[in-house]
Amino acid sequence: MANNSTIRRAGSATLGAEIDAGLRTHMNKVYGLMSIAMAVTGAVAYGFGSTPALISLLINMETGSMNPLGWVVMFAPLGMVMFFGAAVNRLSQAGAQLFFYTFAALMGLSISWIFMVYTDVSIVKTFLVTSIAFASLSLYGYTTKKDISAWGSFLIMGLIGLIVAMIVNIFMQSAALDFAISGIGVLIFAGLTAYDTQKIKTMYLQANQGGAAVAETGKMAIHGALTLYLDFINLFMFLLRFMGSRE
Repeated sequence: MANNSTIRRAGSATLGAEIDAGLRTHMNKVYGLMSIAMAVTGAVAYGFGSTPALISLLINMETGSMNPLGWVVMFAPLGMVMFFGAAVNRLSQAGAQLFFYTFAALMGLSISWIFMVYTDVSIVKTFLVTSIAFASLSLYGYTTKKDISAWGSFLIMGLIGLIVAMIVNIFMQSAALDFAISGIGVLIFAGLTAYDTQKIKTMYLQANQGGAAVAETGKMAIHGALTLYLDFINLFMFLLRFMGSRE
């Protein structure tokens, strides 16, 4: 007859296998949702950016300045992210997912101008480089045994400083500061990719131990997908400033 310690070890092994399988399913859902959102963003951005009649709704083609609608589209994603953080607990899982894809479409509108400024080839090359970098960084965040949660406060402080510098440079128009902003932006969002991946993993494990409902973990997956989506988009945009060949 098996003794108690053997039974406990077997039970722990079974529980560990269930958690590992659940975690893999959860992360696959996070990456799947993010991939669909990226496809939506890319399709909308290309559709608008490569069609003069559509992009002219956002940008004055003669002066290159934003139309009023363009300014609304540019800042709308920020407002939606803030709203999602406050409303996610009140939204159903289907509602949160629809909100995410709507946000992705609006983000596509807000970055559609890149197809007017940069060549299609350089955009594709930058996207591929971003994809490889993102996958490597996210894999590190998922597999590392090191606790990198301490990165969070440093990265958030860096992000705030980056935003301030970008606002200042709108008025200064300094090429040197713009170069520094691009480099720092790449480093910050590279760090956030690894940090956020580990955070998503940790949050799932904590929720699993607390017996979270399926609907709750489903919304956690959507929130995680949104977080990694933003890391990817920002990493791509800062890399494009380095790698993009202008039209």
